[in-house]
Amino acid sequence: MKILPIILGSLFFSNVFAQGNNPEKVNQVKRVINIDFKKEKGRFNRSFNFCVGAGRANEGLRADWQQQLATVQKECGFKYIRMHGLLTDDMAVYREDRNGKPEYNYQYVDALYNYILSIGMKPFVELGFMPGALASGNKTIFWWRGNVTPPKDYNKWEGLIRNLTQHFTERYGIDEVKKWYFEVWNEPNLKDGFWTGSQDDYFKLYQYSAKAIKSVNPAYKVGGPATAGAAWVPDMIDFCSKNSVPIDFISTHAYGVKQGFLDEYGSTGTVLDKNKGSVSGDVRNSRKQIENSTIPGLELHYTEWSSSYTPSDPIHDSYHEAAYILEKLKQTGSAANSMSYWTFTDIFEEAGPRFTPFHGGFGLLNTQGIKKPAFFAYSFLNKLGETEITDQDSSSWACKNKKGDVQVLLWDYTYTLPDSVNNQAYYVRDLPAKSKGEVELVISGMPSGKYRMEIYKTGYKVNDPYTTYLSFNKPDQLTKAHVDKLKKENSGAAVWHEDITVNASGKAFKKLPVRENDVAFINIVKL
Repeated sequence: MKILPIILGSLFFSNVFAQGNNPEKVNQVKRVINIDFKKEKGRFNRSFNFCVGAGRANEGLRADWQQQLATVQKECGFKYIRMHGLLTDDMAVYREDRNGKPEYNYQYVDALYNYILSIGMKPFVELGFMPGALASGNKTIFWWRGNVTPPKDYNKWEGLIRNLTQHFTERYGIDEVKKWYFEVWNEPNLKDGFWTGSQDDYFKLYQYSAKAIKSVNPAYKVGGPATAGAAWVPDMIDFCSKNSVPIDFISTHAYGVKQGFLDEYGSTGTVLDKNKGSVSGDVRNSRKQIENSTIPGLELHYTEWSSSYTPSDPIHDSYHEAAYILEKLKQTGSAANSMSYWTFTDIFEEAGPRFTPFHGGFGLLNTQGIKKPAFFAYSFLNKLGETEITDQDSSSWACKNKKGDVQVLLWDYTYTLPDSVNNQAYYVRDLPAKSKGEVELVISGMPSGKYRMEIYKTGYKVNDPYTTYLSFNKPDQLTKAHVDKLKKENSGAAVWHEDITVNASGKAFKKLPVRENDVAFINIVKL
């Protein structure tokens, strides 16, 4: 038997895991991950890539947006996409003639949805914001002016939603639309932010929307309240239950900051929450609220989540984000039916077109399509096999596929933000990662034979384009040479591989050095 090497060669250490690393070592405690190939936990839960977010519908008509969506669908496996602004005036959906009669137009919506479906994804339909001709007021949000007022006529709103649902049915077929989700509005609990009405006004909007959708086909799925901060879940269920209003799922949002508000330009500062239960605690509590309600079987969809709700937060660009994503998803477990990361791309114009290539945008990809560490968190997750293997380690997953290949995704999550420093002041720096010792991977019960071990990674200066961007002195514009270099150096290719043999003992070992917020994906392929 050729045992997997206990320690990788020094060249591998210096070039891949410790590049640019501070020699100071802390917390040198060996971490052991024991995995038995034969001990299956069950089907691997893929709530992480059920859905992903995008800024607004009109951005989805751009060629670069569509190209990036195809990339994340292919490499990260997302199945649904949710976005704001489907009914906003820049999508030209609704107007009224001189007599106040509604006129409908879905040419832009069709172009967008045709593309989404063509690449194997489906829409998670967010119904909002208010068309100008149907709005009761002039209050808007964002650079692109999404109207956030209630309808002037709820019957006309119902007519629009019914007509739109009928159009989807005629164009794409009942069987297809049955697979979609219809979510009413976005974050109506943020008074004078995304909704100028009251909670009762929102419930009225939901009731008219649900009636319209179910009138076309009662099997179509509708839900809400799409609130910020996991709010209104019991209230929503109580309203629907008492008033016999149909509801198929609960949706809400959570972000991992403890200070600040929607800060489009990053001028006030946000602070990453040190609380271990941030985000995941909200998700688990929402599930409990549903279980304890009068409709305990409802699906739960977190249709937005991330480390920060600010589109100018440099943590989104930092290598820290990848480990953060994995830590929170692991903590969440199967509490939610989906955890929709906000968002897949920095082509996102709530604050207007952005003037720099790395500005703390929400995206897995920046405007030029450069893959951030967050992207690799999702692409590694997508490579995990369909069967989960029992794993007692709290910061890893182990899986296998039908071919007998084994995959292990492991990470270190370390909160490094100093007290009294906000994200905008901290994550904009070159932040060398300290050593966290090594991880020993022990696999038993493997079928004998020849395998190839591949290791992929993201962390400080490995698939870490933002740190490279800092070394360019943060230019406001990237040259073609800059973009080519960043894409080439951050392609996600394997950083190491070796052919190995496992004999009848079925045992294999591997030791990996790990630094703060490193992420490693180990793929053991049966040859």
